[in-house]
Amino acid sequence: MAQGGYAIELRGISKAFGPVQANRDISVAVPKGTIHGIIGENGAGKSTLMSILYGFYRADSGEILINGTPTTIPDSQSAIRAGIGMVFQHFKLVQNFTVLENVILGAEEGAMLARSLSKARKVLGDLSREYELDVDPDAVIEDLSVGHQQRVEILKALYRQADILILDEPTGVLTPAEADHLFRILRGLRDQGKTVILITHKLREIMETTDNVSVMRRGTMVGTVKTAQTSPEELAELMVGRKVLLEVEKAPPTVGRTVLSVENLSVTDEHGVIRLKGVSFDIKAGEILGIAGVAGNGQSELLEALGGIARATGRVTLNGAELPLSGAGADGRSRRAAGIAHVPEDRQHLGLIMDFTAWENVAFGYHDAPEYQKNALFMDNDALRADTARKMERFDVRPPIPSLPAKSFSGGNQQKIVVAREIERHPDLLLIGQPTRGVDIGAIEFIHKQIVALRDAGKAILLVSVELDEIRSLSDRIAVMFDGRIMGFRDPETTDERE
Repeated sequence: MAQGGYAIELRGISKAFGPVQANRDISVAVPKGTIHGIIGENGAGKSTLMSILYGFYRADSGEILINGTPTTIPDSQSAIRAGIGMVFQHFKLVQNFTVLENVILGAEEGAMLARSLSKARKVLGDLSREYELDVDPDAVIEDLSVGHQQRVEILKALYRQADILILDEPTGVLTPAEADHLFRILRGLRDQGKTVILITHKLREIMETTDNVSVMRRGTMVGTVKTAQTSPEELAELMVGRKVLLEVEKAPPTVGRTVLSVENLSVTDEHGVIRLKGVSFDIKAGEILGIAGVAGNGQSELLEALGGIARATGRVTLNGAELPLSGAGADGRSRRAAGIAHVPEDRQHLGLIMDFTAWENVAFGYHDAPEYQKNALFMDNDALRADTARKMERFDVRPPIPSLPAKSFSGGNQQKIVVAREIERHPDLLLIGQPTRGVDIGAIEFIHKQIVALRDAGKAILLVSVELDEIRSLSDRIAVMFDGRIMGFRDPETTDERE
C-alpha cells in the first residue's frame, strides 16, 4: 500500500495546440504505492497530460515533481531515467521480433547483443514470476494474443526499472478474462511498491481497481477523490457535467418483417482456416440482434462477410433479395447501395484514412450521394464540409473542426465520426462492431441512444461487442458465438453474464 509521500506531483500544467487548449492549469498529486485513476471524456486532455509526463510533449507552463524532486522531462528517455514507464493504447512493439528482442530494444548494453539477451532472459524470468506476467521470451510478437502483447509492454517498462507505470486505456482491446488478469497484475505491482496511473473511461474498472481517482473535463482537473468514497454515478456526473444514464433506456421492440436472413454462412481465411462454420439466423425490422462471445470466435468474419469485405459461401438475403457473397457485387459499395451500413470493429484500419481530414472521411463510401454533387464532374466540397460540421455538432465530436485530419482526434472522437457517417444514412440494416470501444461515458450514452433510435425507426441492427454489459442492455435477442459457430440464442431479460 501507499508508502508515504508522492510519486508524482503536477503543478499548474498548461498545454495548447494552436487555438485548442488541451490542458489548463492542471494540478494533481499521486501518492506512492497506489493505483491512481485518471478519467474524463474523449478530448478531456488525459492523454495530453500523460504525454507531457512521459516527455512526448513539453508543457507551456507548470512544474513536474518526481518523488518530491522538480524534474525536467524533455523526451521519453528522460522519463525512463526518472523511473517512468508507459504502456500505450496502441502498442509500440516490433511484430516480427521476439519478446526478448522487444524488451531489450533501446536498452542494449553495447554492440554485442548476446550479453544483453542473456541478462534480459534472466531478468524477464524473475519479473514474470514476481508479477504473474507469464510470457514466453522466445515467442514472436505477431503470434501472441493482444493480452500477452500488453504484458510484454509492461515487462519492457519493468526491465527499464520503472517505479511509475502509466497505462493508457489498457483494456480497450482485451477480453474480460484478459482484463481481469491485467488488474491482478496491477494490484501485484502496487503491493510491491510500484505506482500505477490508469487512464480509462470505464467506471467499473475504476471502482474495482483504483485507490484514488482524478476527473478531467474539457482540459481542466475538476476533482480528485478516494475511490472508496465515491460512486459510478458521481464520477459520471463529474466527467460530463450533468447526470448520465448508466443504463440503456428502451421500450420493448416493435418487430416487423424479416430484413436479413443468413443461411449456412461460412468463411475460410487466406491460410485455409475455416473461421465461420455454417452460421444461420434472421434479423427483423425493429430488432437488435447482439452477438456475444470472446473476440476471435468468428464475429469479425461475420461482419466482414455481410459487409462485403470477406468472401463467403452460403446464402444471405436482404429484404428478400439475395446478396452475392463472392465475385462481382460482393463489395462494400454494392452493400451500401442495397441498404447496409457498416461500422467496422477497427476504426483506424477499416473505418478511416488517418491522414485524411474529417470531412473527407465523412464522404467515404457516400461521395456519390446527390447532396454532395456539384455537377456531373465535381463533388461539392463546401456542401460536404457543411454536412460534416452538422454531424460533428450533433455527435459532439471534439474539436468540431472538419478540416482536421482523423489522426488528430482522440480514439473516441474518431469513433463518433464513423458512427455519425453510417447511422445518419438511415440504413435498412446496420452492422456495428464494438460501437463504444475506447469511447467515454457521455459518448457511450449518446451512441447507445442513436442505435436504439434507429431500431425504433424500424431498422434491423446486428451488434457485435465484447462488452457483455453492452450486449445485454442493447440487444433484443442475443446469439452466443464460439469457434465460428452460433451456440444458441438467449433472451437478455432472462440470462446473465455467467451463462
